[in-house]
Amino acid sequence: MLTKGDDFPLHQTPEPVAYAGTDRNFYDRYFFNGYAPDGSGFFAVAFGVYPHLNVADAHFAVIRNGVEYCLHASRELHMERLDLTVGPIAIEVVEPLQRLTVRVAGEGIAAELHFTGRAFPIEEPRFTHRIGPRTYMDYTRLTQNGFYSGWIEVDGVREVLHPATVGTRDRSWGVRPVGAADAQPHGHGVVQGFFWQWTPINLPTRSVFFHLNAHRDGSPWNTRAVIAPDRGGHADFFETPSARLTAPLLPGTRWPAQGTLTIGTDDGPLTLEIEPLARFQMRGLGYVTQKWNHGLYHGPLVVEREDLALDALPAMAPTMENLHVQIVSRVTTSAGEVGTGVFEQLIIGAYDPLGLKDYFDHG
Repeated sequence: MLTKGDDFPLHQTPEPVAYAGTDRNFYDRYFFNGYAPDGSGFFAVAFGVYPHLNVADAHFAVIRNGVEYCLHASRELHMERLDLTVGPIAIEVVEPLQRLTVRVAGEGIAAELHFTGRAFPIEEPRFTHRIGPRTYMDYTRLTQNGFYSGWIEVDGVREVLHPATVGTRDRSWGVRPVGAADAQPHGHGVVQGFFWQWTPINLPTRSVFFHLNAHRDGSPWNTRAVIAPDRGGHADFFETPSARLTAPLLPGTRWPAQGTLTIGTDDGPLTLEIEPLARFQMRGLGYVTQKWNHGLYHGPLVVEREDLALDALPAMAPTMENLHVQIVSRVTTSAGEVGTGVFEQLIIGAYDPLGLKDYFDHG
């Protein structure tokens, strides 16, 4: 089947763009978040395309007065991958790798958000992870910090973004678990676990990125730190796989209480102290949730609003849907800089360095 994408030089296989190899878990996703310098006004967007599942879904969320207001939408894809609209949520690529716009209008929630990158995006190391014999993840991601302008409206109350609003956007594509869960067991003695930390940080004249995927014993299977000066390109980036993040858990949770990130540079160690300001639940964007998990089929078009009172959510719910968080944080560096960033964390199962022995152990 030919689609609009076939008139652009985008092909990765001998087939039309509508076909994405043979793995049913192939996906292609946009992510955005943004916040004022004091951590207030947090918002986030996720938009995913699942070619083999005939699904596209999108999510928008904003925090106001302790409530996370979420808008979920899902539709049938019908193989047209350049249609970046799902019900009330749409993305426009204004200038590839530099400027994008998100528009929202539905269920009492509306927004127009304009993103401009601070530097060229970084390409994170390819994420390939197996659980026993099965490929669990195999994907690539680009990440970019930037500035936002625009407005957000909830139930008729419109707020213009703080003029210094910053944040992060990413694009990832490849294979990860999406849609209905695979009922086939991994095999005797194969126990699934997942440890993830991600800290995109906006400093006054540069960005800092760190991520870690680790095995149960704490050894990394994917990690890197990047320092990217404003308006820089890849040749201007400093990159190292040797950064370390120390982050104790908030008691009774699997959420980080704070963090200390140390990056060895040519000028000596750069230390970043991460101080939490506000918590965002990633379930509001369809991550690790029951009804709106990414790629699930809902019908030709379904739209739903969900309001989450953050203080009422149990950190260790049996469904595990509150484990995945982004913590908006103030960041102070040993170089005297003060900025704002996000500390994202998801821990499923055991993790020895934090003393977690099973799925429901906590700090």
